[in-house]
Amino acid sequence: MASVLNPYLNFDGDARSAMEFYRDALGGELTVSTYGEMGSEGPEKDNVMHARLQTEDGFTIMAADVPPGMEFKPGQNISISLSGPLEDAERLHGYWERISAGGEVTVPMEKQMWGDEFGSCVDRFGIAWMVDVATEDSQQ
Repeated sequence: MASVLNPYLNFDGDARSAMEFYRDALGGELTVSTYGEMGSEGPEKDNVMHARLQTEDGFTIMAADVPPGMEFKPGQNISISLSGPLEDAERLHGYWERISAGGEVTVPMEKQMWGDEFGSCVDRFGIAWMVDVATEDSQQ
């Protein structure tokens, strides 16, 4: 599998409904993981931690409900996601270094609770980016 560049949408509790709507509109396969599946027992346990819609035409849309404590900002609820398999780690790390240079790192590139290496930043032009390097035992 090659690296993928796609939009990553944030929602305020209705990510599942939105992604089901996009699946119905565009077709494809939708996978959804909740905060509860990652160990959260709070009121957000049924909210979407990560959703991925992959269509037959090659479209990929990813989404999540904003995590607890993070502000939802309509109009600023989209990022660009750059993700790929472990064999592309060196290339993805290079993209991360260049994209985050001169910007604001909001999550340092490091191993996360779901097993991947992940980082997020706002580049020097104000565009939000996320870079994810999948591990052998994780899902994208």
